[in-house]
Amino acid sequence: MSATVATVGALARFPVKSMLGEALDAADVDQGGIVGDRAYAIVDRETGKVASAKHPKVWPDLLACRARFTETPTTGAESPPAEIELADGTTVRTDVADVDDVLSRFFGRDVELGRSAPEDFTIDQYHPDLENLDPEGHRDELTESKLGAALFKEMGMPSLVPEGSFLDLGPLSVVSTSTLRHLGELEPGSRFDPRRFRMNVIAETPADGFAENAWLGQTLAIGDAVQITVVMPDPRCVMTTVAQGDLPKDPQILKALARHNRLDVGGGALYPCCGVYAVAAEPGTIRTGDTITL
Repeated sequence: MSATVATVGALARFPVKSMLGEALDAADVDQGGIVGDRAYAIVDRETGKVASAKHPKVWPDLLACRARFTETPTTGAESPPAEIELADGTTVRTDVADVDDVLSRFFGRDVELGRSAPEDFTIDQYHPDLENLDPEGHRDELTESKLGAALFKEMGMPSLVPEGSFLDLGPLSVVSTSTLRHLGELEPGSRFDPRRFRMNVIAETPADGFAENAWLGQTLAIGDAVQITVVMPDPRCVMTTVAQGDLPKDPQILKALARHNRLDVGGGALYPCCGVYAVAAEPGTIRTGDTITL
């Protein structure tokens, strides 16, 4: 017997990796997640690595930039242009000839706009000096990390994300309002604003605690047609602590997850988590207000 566990409270898409994105009333979902999500990224020409706010010392302004599509992306079609508003007020479209020059001037590095992830998709990731954060013991340390299909290839596993995708681990990210509410109750000195976690779907639910943890391995129906299978917890990083908009820098965000919600993310290693990743079992359109049924 099916049971309604939540409704879709909010939807978001991020046209450029590690930049602010756009709120949506409706979104098409396919095997790559929300169509158009992380369609573009900034690539450092010198290193070949993808720019990420997971290394805030080198890329401090990524989360101060915002990208919006100029038209709605559609399944199976090339991504439409996006307009990028840089932190200094400059705007540039992804389809203009000098986009790389504009981005390079802003970031102070020789960069280009990536439209497909490199085969060896690698980022630099900073690990804060926090206990129980990284199972491999990295503290106050910078590491090279593979993501997307490159990571799954390195692990000898089928990839959850399409080749060429700039997605980290899974196609569709979901977090419940009960998780954010519970974290706020556990750590009342911090704001567990959903913007910090950059999720595609905010599931509005009256449940208590980390509600989506119970959805792992389950299939959820969203609205009349879409079905998603929840495949793994979403491990979190320093990016959740970085200032953005009116949200201040807050290391306590990550400390709280390490203290209260460390989960097995494949292979027995425990990571601080918030939210889950899912894959589309039945594609279609999801809308705010849709019921989510287990």
